[in-house]
Amino acid sequence: MGLALRKEPVPIETDINGTMRISGSRVTLDSVVAAFNAGATAEEIAFQYPTLKLPDIYAVITYYLRQQKDVDAYLLERRKLSKRNRQHNQARFGMIGVRERLLTRQEKPRKAEDA
Repeated sequence: MGLALRKEPVPIETDINGTMRISGSRVTLDSVVAAFNAGATAEEIAFQYPTLKLPDIYAVITYYLRQQKDVDAYLLERRKLSKRNRQHNQARFGMIGVRERLLTRQEKPRKAEDA
């Protein structure tokens, strides 16, 4: 009696915004690949993201290593989109005085409580 080999699906899902996440979690493919490329082992990634299952992390790393060109292209597009969004938000809201505006907002409820 031999061992039957089964094909296991890669535990990656794409959400409605096009972001690839590890199935059953909110952890992005970007996060796992970044941790792996920074030298983290699958076990260290599991410690960093406790919602992930170790076999899923190994499967995602394997997928990345086998499809590195495509995954790297996806990650590059994500970085470009993030940069465009950041620039758009900075132009729309302005970054000058952000700290002061946030501190002012934080203090307003306190002043109301003191009255």
